Amino acid sequence: MAVPPIQPTRAVGAGPTGLVRALRVSLMLDVVLGLLVAVVLPLAIVAIPNTISVVAALLPPEVSQIAMIRAHGLALPAMVLTMPVAAVLVRRVRAAPMVVAGLTLLAFADAAGGYAGSTMLVGGLRVLHGVGAGLLVPATLMAVWGRSSFLRALWAAVLAASLLAAQALALWPLDQVDSWRVTLQPYPMLTGVALALAALYLVLWLKDGGSTAGPGAAVAARGRTLWAVVPAAGVAALALGSTFDWSAGLVIRAALVSVAVLLALASSGASRGAVGRAPAYAMVAVGVVVLPTAAQVTYVELGGLGGPGLSGLWSAFAIATLVALLAAALTNRLGATAMPMVTAGGLVVVVAGLCAVRLFLPAPGGLALILPFTLLAGGASMAITGALRSCAEEAALLALSLFFPAVLAGFLLGSGVQVAQLREAKSPQALVDGFVDALHLWALIGGGLVLVVIVLAAVLARLLPGSPGSPGSPPDAGTVDTSPVASPSSGLVPSPAGEIDPAGGAWREAVTRGQPGPTVVRPRSEAVTGSHTPARSKPEAGPERGSVAAAGGGTGAGKGNRSRPRHEPDRVPERDPDAEPEPEKVVAPPVVVPPPAPSPEDGPGSGPALQ
Repeated sequence: MAVPPIQPTRAVGAGPTGLVRALRVSLMLDVVLGLLVAVVLPLAIVAIPNTISVVAALLPPEVSQIAMIRAHGLALPAMVLTMPVAAVLVRRVRAAPMVVAGLTLLAFADAAGGYAGSTMLVGGLRVLHGVGAGLLVPATLMAVWGRSSFLRALWAAVLAASLLAAQALALWPLDQVDSWRVTLQPYPMLTGVALALAALYLVLWLKDGGSTAGPGAAVAARGRTLWAVVPAAGVAALALGSTFDWSAGLVIRAALVSVAVLLALASSGASRGAVGRAPAYAMVAVGVVVLPTAAQVTYVELGGLGGPGLSGLWSAFAIATLVALLAAALTNRLGATAMPMVTAGGLVVVVAGLCAVRLFLPAPGGLALILPFTLLAGGASMAITGALRSCAEEAALLALSLFFPAVLAGFLLGSGVQVAQLREAKSPQALVDGFVDALHLWALIGGGLVLVVIVLAAVLARLLPGSPGSPGSPPDAGTVDTSPVASPSSGLVPSPAGEIDPAGGAWREAVTRGQPGPTVVRPRSEAVTGSHTPARSKPEAGPERGSVAAAGGGTGAGKGNRSRPRHEPDRVPERDPDAEPEPEKVVAPPVVVPPPAPSPEDGPGSGPALQ
């Protein structure tokens, strides 16, 4: 079989203009994605709090306040049920379209909220809020997953800060309002800005090749993630049932059972051993305690209860957000081997924040809130960043599927504690004291739950196999599995770092690192059959030697090839661009035709075309 003559090729992005264009698109994509995360995650989390009771006096007389509170609280159960489905869907549809879809739902619900006039319509719009937020959280995580580790750390820090400030952000637009419908559209302008950023991100994502999301979901991964629907549905049913005059003891017991089920699923459903269980444990612990604690602290520190009010809280929130960003950035700089210790250390810091809540709150000034807020936000940021750093994509999505059920279980538990403490209150002062006692008791219970998670993770890491570095443990989050064979038919081209990407993705990765383009290699089958003739058998090495090696001829080449290091790629021999091309020598039977080398007719800077 004759090898066809090599035609002049045009290397995509080989010239300086192509390099600058690719680098510019990649940089713009990272910047837009960072801004999108900073805006979208707070919008998604701020949909959780139920604030209709604050403006209940503005409701029409014919509308039942209890029914409206129940309808307004449907957002979080909708998020709980959407999350597992979205975690599976994002690996098939990709992240960018899901971000646009989630923000579109939020924008539609905000726009329609100004016309809501019945309990049924309010419930439907809050369900749309919950579904949109349930799509956005996993979509933003998978969007940053394919980019740099810094963006993943930014995602964790923004999530921690959003959990801390969600209740205050939900209450802020309700100050001195004259319509209860504001609760359905708290930040419509910000939603519009986020939608514009999402559209720009979608355009840049398509321009970059649309390859920033992970691969399609495996059947096993879908099964493990969809199993989270069962406890999610159970927790949602408990939350709805608790609004029908359940006793405080029954609510507390139901919430504790929900947390136990979530921890059981985190222990048995996560794959890859301790590394796979770490994000599930971290998400459950952070979800149960951070937002419910911050919500109670916000209510206790309002001006009507002797606190500084919302205006006095923002300095503490701002400092806590900066601490969360700094903690995530420092955690991201550590090695992968330190991540299990960092994750456990972050949860310990969260426990310290709960202790500070019990010891120093309530406080008449906002400065006293800096310590508990920074400990809660910084510890949550450390724990989530460390857990996501070393885990596989499937484990991260399973952890997110358990996150919103944990938040709902935490609210159930906190509400049960509050009802138990306020049951005997007969005066305004007794009501205030009951709120404070409930906050202190909740801090004690929450700290105990986080300690249980830390001990459970440590015990299972010792008893069960799959710790980092052992067989079956996942690779570091910053690496890509190099097990597929690179071949022209598979479209896989190794980059200089040894990673395997689809053709074009490896070139963009090399461009962003400032390294030369990827080296085209032949399939592993060719290396086994022989691709290099030993120098001692061919002293007259020249163009003929390159053509013979390319055709895979020579009976003794296999032994010579096995003596070379296994990790060294077989490179296509370079030719002098000024010399005339010599005809290829054909050795029958040829094993495989290698990718074309640069033609002498190509201009300067031309390289091998990416297959």
